[in-house]
Amino acid sequence: MSQNYPYSLFFLLLIFSACSKEIQPIETISLNGDWQFKQVGKEGWIKAKVPGVVQLDLLRAGLIKDPFYGRNEKEIGWIELENWEYQRTFELSASLLEQDVIDLVFDGLDTYADVYINGQSILQADNMFCTWRVNCKPYLKVGENSIQVRFKSPIKEKEAAYHQLGYQLPAGNDAGAIKVSPFVRKAPYHFGWDWGPRMVTMGIWRPVRIEAYRFAKVHDVYFEQVNISPEQAHINTQIEIEYLETAEETLELLIKQEGKLLKKAPIKVTPGTKTYQLDFTLQKPKLWWSNGLGEPHLNQFTVELKRGTQILHTETQKIGLRKIELIQEADSIGTSYYFRLNGQAVFMKGANYIPQDNLLPRVTHKQYDNLIQNAVDANMNMLRVWGGGIYEEDYFYDRCDEKGILVWQDFMFACGMYPSDTSFLKNVQKEIQQNVRRLRNHACIALWCGNNEMEVAWNNWGWQKQFGYSPIDSTTIITGYQTIFKQLIPETLKKLSPHRPYVSSSPLSNWGKAENFNHKSMHYWGVWHGREPFENYPTNVGRFMSEYGFQSFPGMKTIEAFADSSQWNLDSEVMQHHQKSYIGNGMIQKHLESYYPKATSFENFVYLSQLTQAYGLTLAIESHRQSKGHCMGSLYWQINDCWPGPSWSSVDYFGRWKALHYNIRSLYQEVLLSAKKLDKNRLQLDLVSDRKDPVVGNLQLEVLNFDGKVINTRQENKVKLVPGQAGLSFEYNISTLLKQQPNNAVVLRLNFKGSDFNYQRLYYLEIPKKLHLKKHTLNSQLIATQAGYQLTLKANTLVKNLLVSVNAAGNWSDNYFDLMPNEEKTIELKTTDKFQAKDIQYLSINDLLN
Repeated sequence: MSQNYPYSLFFLLLIFSACSKEIQPIETISLNGDWQFKQVGKEGWIKAKVPGVVQLDLLRAGLIKDPFYGRNEKEIGWIELENWEYQRTFELSASLLEQDVIDLVFDGLDTYADVYINGQSILQADNMFCTWRVNCKPYLKVGENSIQVRFKSPIKEKEAAYHQLGYQLPAGNDAGAIKVSPFVRKAPYHFGWDWGPRMVTMGIWRPVRIEAYRFAKVHDVYFEQVNISPEQAHINTQIEIEYLETAEETLELLIKQEGKLLKKAPIKVTPGTKTYQLDFTLQKPKLWWSNGLGEPHLNQFTVELKRGTQILHTETQKIGLRKIELIQEADSIGTSYYFRLNGQAVFMKGANYIPQDNLLPRVTHKQYDNLIQNAVDANMNMLRVWGGGIYEEDYFYDRCDEKGILVWQDFMFACGMYPSDTSFLKNVQKEIQQNVRRLRNHACIALWCGNNEMEVAWNNWGWQKQFGYSPIDSTTIITGYQTIFKQLIPETLKKLSPHRPYVSSSPLSNWGKAENFNHKSMHYWGVWHGREPFENYPTNVGRFMSEYGFQSFPGMKTIEAFADSSQWNLDSEVMQHHQKSYIGNGMIQKHLESYYPKATSFENFVYLSQLTQAYGLTLAIESHRQSKGHCMGSLYWQINDCWPGPSWSSVDYFGRWKALHYNIRSLYQEVLLSAKKLDKNRLQLDLVSDRKDPVVGNLQLEVLNFDGKVINTRQENKVKLVPGQAGLSFEYNISTLLKQQPNNAVVLRLNFKGSDFNYQRLYYLEIPKKLHLKKHTLNSQLIATQAGYQLTLKANTLVKNLLVSVNAAGNWSDNYFDLMPNEEKTIELKTTDKFQAKDIQYLSINDLLN
């Protein structure tokens, strides 16, 4: 996985006539690729790949089984308790050794690593989230050189610290007997979580290279967006330059936009590493907008460092100009929590994001592309990079910049408490500084957030009683918390990223009390952990819903990838093993049977679990958007998975959409059209718009029976929604609408149509298991296209939640949909796989009720 770090810069070949000293371009030698590794103390080296981790290399060598299959995860726990070493050789030329500085650069070491060049110790690493750079020139020679990296077990490395502390730090998701995860600056989810396995990796997990240079090197360029408006954009460019000569001299800095000169100025450089500033102003700039509000425009800015007419260095970055604000103010409701983008209040629609694999180096750029596109296709404008994972690759943020997906960026602390000794704080400060500097130029970064759930946990989860803390212990722990999240991080951000908002934690308000829903951010887990029904979603709406969710199983094709047919039941060892939530399968089954017919097979249970998840989150998201003004954000848990199994995701580990993700598209579209029963005889239709411009159209309500006959219609003409408006509601008498038709035999078709839009939704007056659905006859026509296939379907009666399955890669353009009677519907599948109409399987609620 390549990285585009700001220090990966290209120096042109220059000849300096003043001193007749030839300046070579920066030389980069990749050390990625073929290595060898072995367990420390054992004989025999084994082939390895870098970037990589021990578990991946053992898997490639056939020395362990796929840890995601069956219960194999239990068979690889020994790996985390051992030490491992990697080695390779590389060639260096005499000319390269003439450079002033030769750095060895690791973009990521996981986690405790000792590095040796030609047998000499040059580096000790202790943080997975940091880049490690060390001048290794004194240890190098012409010709063949060797490099060794020895990794120490993080469990054994911190076992002594765990015992010496005198009390246990909370780390409920750490599945180990000795819970050392709070002491280790490593991805928390590697130690286990309630949606993924425990896989404590070690390895050179990001790229490694040699960088050789002389005279000067630009280490960082920061385009500080001081003041951004539609009229003017003022940018303060900060360029960090390492100057290696012994005498000062005057160089020239230039800034260009798409090749056009914006600003130039002389700078006096002196020996050492210093930051130089050059500001410029753009008139009537083209601003960056999030998905759904406008173009995510990116400007190409180039910084040049010159000596006379000679270009010493050129660095180009794509920068989106925008102003992002988080508004937390007392109001008539309580305390607001909403984002303003370029002066406009934006309702955030999105999801929480976790790392895409437990074995991180095998995540490809294509997978990143697909994931971001999944967010765009579902009409999202924000993803929350959750604090139990990793600071993602630049490639992830590049794609978010390009697609208009805002990022709520947690720092990597989650669901526990941490030590606060001097060495730990120093390590954390280095981590924060490096990652903020790396990410701060990205337009997508909307918020820095200190941690996940630590404040509400300390105040509400009963840790003091559970762990028996003395008053002194409690004071020590909470003082350490304050030091990291109320001092160290915000003070660092004030220096390095002063124009982006910061909050200490998510959420800032706990769901345990009704009053708390009037204040700031909220993680609502009453449905699930609180075992509440879906009907509690509409009555528990906070100011910004940054977490909520419900589990489902992935589709059968994904289940086949980790379990054979003998394990296809909820009580099997494999299904129990892959269900990491303490109440998972039982909670799914309970809610499923509340709304849907009881499953008569495992395959039907899997199908119904996805419909149940979609049903619940539909109630949640509709209530969030219907409460616009009170609520200004809805980020469900979670968009993706790190392994195959039941979880809260809407897209499974292999990128297959669940029923929820298909529903999200309409729930997150710019105009939401929805309905709800106020009581047995009153129906309310709601319209909410997130468009920047006024919306004018005609609203129509049709009542149809399941054979397609229109029973009644209502129409509201010239309905208008203006930007910033909370929404509009219309109330109807149900018995008048139905004309004596039973509630369980009709569907309401809602339609809001204007000159440039047409939004449609279906609504039922009864829960699915009570609907009087009929047996159906389904006609289909499959046509091969250049991109894949088109499938046209038609039925004689309403078909509820039709699932179309085929053994081919890709996601249908629609699925789990309701097929209206006697109306054709065409869906598409982009795939290179070949199949025929007879290979397609269908399943619907009609099939389960008849």
